[in-house]
Amino acid sequence: MAENPGGQNHDSLRQLAQTHKRDNALLAKLGYKSEFKRAFSPIHTIGFAFSIMGVCASVSATFFFPLMTAGHLGMTFGWIIPSLFVVCVTLSLAELTSAMPTSAGLYYFSAKLAPPEYAPLLSWITGWANVTGQILLVCSIEVVNAQMITIAISISTDGRINLGPGPTFGIILASLFSHSIICASNSRILAKISLFTGFINVGTTISTAIALIVVPGSNRTPARDAFLLMENNTGWGNNPWAFILSFTGAMWVLTGYDAAAHISEEISDASRAAPLAMITGVVGTEILGAFLLIGASFASSNITRIVNSPFSLPMGQVYLDTFGKKGMLAVWSLCIIVQWVNGITQGVDASRVTFAIARDNGLPGSRWWKQVHPYTKTPVYAVWLVMCISAIIAVLVWSNTALSSLAGATVVGLYSSYAIPILLRITYGHKTFKPGPFNLGRWSRPIGIIAVLWALFVSVVLLFPLNPHIKSSNDMNYAVVIVLGVFMLSSLSWILSARKWFRGPVPNITEDEVAKATALENDRDDETMAGAYEKGSTEDSSERISESKEQ
Repeated sequence: MAENPGGQNHDSLRQLAQTHKRDNALLAKLGYKSEFKRAFSPIHTIGFAFSIMGVCASVSATFFFPLMTAGHLGMTFGWIIPSLFVVCVTLSLAELTSAMPTSAGLYYFSAKLAPPEYAPLLSWITGWANVTGQILLVCSIEVVNAQMITIAISISTDGRINLGPGPTFGIILASLFSHSIICASNSRILAKISLFTGFINVGTTISTAIALIVVPGSNRTPARDAFLLMENNTGWGNNPWAFILSFTGAMWVLTGYDAAAHISEEISDASRAAPLAMITGVVGTEILGAFLLIGASFASSNITRIVNSPFSLPMGQVYLDTFGKKGMLAVWSLCIIVQWVNGITQGVDASRVTFAIARDNGLPGSRWWKQVHPYTKTPVYAVWLVMCISAIIAVLVWSNTALSSLAGATVVGLYSSYAIPILLRITYGHKTFKPGPFNLGRWSRPIGIIAVLWALFVSVVLLFPLNPHIKSSNDMNYAVVIVLGVFMLSSLSWILSARKWFRGPVPNITEDEVAKATALENDRDDETMAGAYEKGSTEDSSERISESKEQ
């Protein structure tokens, strides 16, 4: 009996090694050699997908948008409606990731699905939009975490200490420094952190949502009002339009889920695990986020009081009113932890995109950013580049108006990069696309059409200010400035230089290395078939052979 566990462990290790051979063979066929450790198991990848959206922290951070635009209706249906459309975007991206699991992700998809003569340009546009959105999201997460910490300090000292922009910027720099160290660590460490925090994230969200409904008692909002009462605190006189603007909060939270694609070279059984994590992370976040916002709606019986809260994040006022000082600080501390880890996962995501573009020589100084550290097996220089750029952008902490514009610019950048490869998948690339294990089949085009239209819709909506009566610079939504600035920069760089040398994804593996990786995969198939014949009946063996060939 003592030998069996050891034998099972040996079989598991052999199966894992065989899975990695298959992953590396597929990556070689896509044009790249394996440079990372595949330390993310399917369950670790799901934990990573949950962590990158950080439900309890992210919803608490973006509560301002539904609160201001539509009140209770914005908290409930302002979350539910965009969630339904985001599922379509997720399914389309999951299908592409399953077929082409590489860190390059979206811009690689665009290059392979576009007409050959336009592939470099479309790849360039997608890459710039995605990396811009990724870095802006890193900065947004760090700023929100710093705001959470300053609110916690203010409440714990009963308002005696209120940190200004200077100290807040210092907190941001300290957080970025800690993340630059951890994001450059071994992938195994990152996998364990994301899985552990995934449990904290889910547990905190569920318990807080229940408490928000139960604790207020008779003071909670009536059920009908909690779901349907519209309270427009914007300057827009059109209530339906104000309600549409409430989607901003949901769209900021439901971003970054393409991270599963960008870490696919670090995932075991990537063509299956990455799309599964992507879908599980988004659907799970949508369900938990709806639950938490419904709880917040029940607890927000006085919208006017919360809107006029002195806190930069009004959800802090909801927690304080509901749980008291100690209870609020307990929940808020967990949100800070989740948000801090959210910064880690997003930092990993952004650094892998940066690495992948540099690997294809698409960035100035690419020879540095594409290097993988020989010990950690992670792109250390790319991590530091992302953190340094985020620190520069974080100077906007001195302007609350500019900071609020980051949310819109982040979503526009990311969803533009989502829309381009999906559009190519359902148009020019429809006949040439070779699906992976996860395939939408005949539903691919209808779902893709919905996904593209939604991405275009929210990209326009999020450029509008919450108040149309612009009397000063404080009323502006600078998202359009950020987006146009990046568009102009990328366009000029293409016209003046990149069109002469950028060719999209560049293979960094020789034909001999591809053949070797494929041979190793074939060896695995032969071993599996031989083991099947040795084990028993002809019927069982035939099934094993069939499964092996399909893989």
